[in-house]
Amino acid sequence: MIFSLSIDWNFNPDIFKIGSFPIKYYSLMYVLAFVIGLQLMKRIYIKDNISLEKLDSIFIYTVVSMLLGARIGHYLFYEENYTLAEVFLPFKLHPFEYTGFQGLASHGAAIGIIIAMYFYSKKVVKKPLLWTLDRLVIPTALGAIFVRLGNLFNSEIVGKPTGTDFGFKFIRNDISEYKAMAITQAKSVNKAYDLIANSSRFQEELAQVPNRYPTQIYEAVGYLFTFIVLWYIYWKTDKKQKLGYIFGVFMVMLWSIRFIIEFYKEWQGGIETLFNVNLNTGQLLSIPLVLVGLFFMFRPIKIRTV
Repeated sequence: MIFSLSIDWNFNPDIFKIGSFPIKYYSLMYVLAFVIGLQLMKRIYIKDNISLEKLDSIFIYTVVSMLLGARIGHYLFYEENYTLAEVFLPFKLHPFEYTGFQGLASHGAAIGIIIAMYFYSKKVVKKPLLWTLDRLVIPTALGAIFVRLGNLFNSEIVGKPTGTDFGFKFIRNDISEYKAMAITQAKSVNKAYDLIANSSRFQEELAQVPNRYPTQIYEAVGYLFTFIVLWYIYWKTDKKQKLGYIFGVFMVMLWSIRFIIEFYKEWQGGIETLFNVNLNTGQLLSIPLVLVGLFFMFRPIKIRTV
């Protein structure tokens, strides 16, 4: 017997609104990622006898570099038409539309953080860059879980249609706000989506929404496994004595997971249009990062105590 499961996903991404500006669960997921990550780094620094005063600096370096790198990366890799101001503002200018900082590219964030950690390592902790990266990637893997959960709450970065009775019906992705309100004649967007999801009057419209792979959940599970592996290596083995090894494992695992799951994601556009290959932008950007990870895992160096 084949097990089938279809979930009508109609999650309201807004926690509440201040005037016309929404506070989203997506933003909350980032806050949780940073708060929990900071606590994990505190445990790591205590074990390594590093002053906890240096945590304030790494928090600031990480937050700023991640946001800048992710925003710049999104526009470089995925957007074609944009103004420089739109890269750093939470809204579009022509026409004006409040978007929040939803356009965040993880590959850009990775590059931005590595650059920032070079300066942090040199000026603050006074350790080799790879020493810092070996430790920072542990909470980063956990933080990636919250980011993908934020994508799930936003009904974005959805998977391809499964073509079966299995999957998530991302109602807010496949039915525009304008169409939802036109169909239901509801006075608010959320009311319109609730009617489509729950009212028998709109079963036909709901049936037209395809079942999609919940790729956000797939990635979150993969990143949880990555975090567990990195946590185990750091606390239970002596591999951390080889500078760059934990960083290498992180790069190989996380970007390999991303590469595989991209096969199940809906097309997002980007630089893939410049190459005559059957790979999307996320996969093209992941390949060199996996190779970097393999290099640091298997490069022949002497194990040293740091």
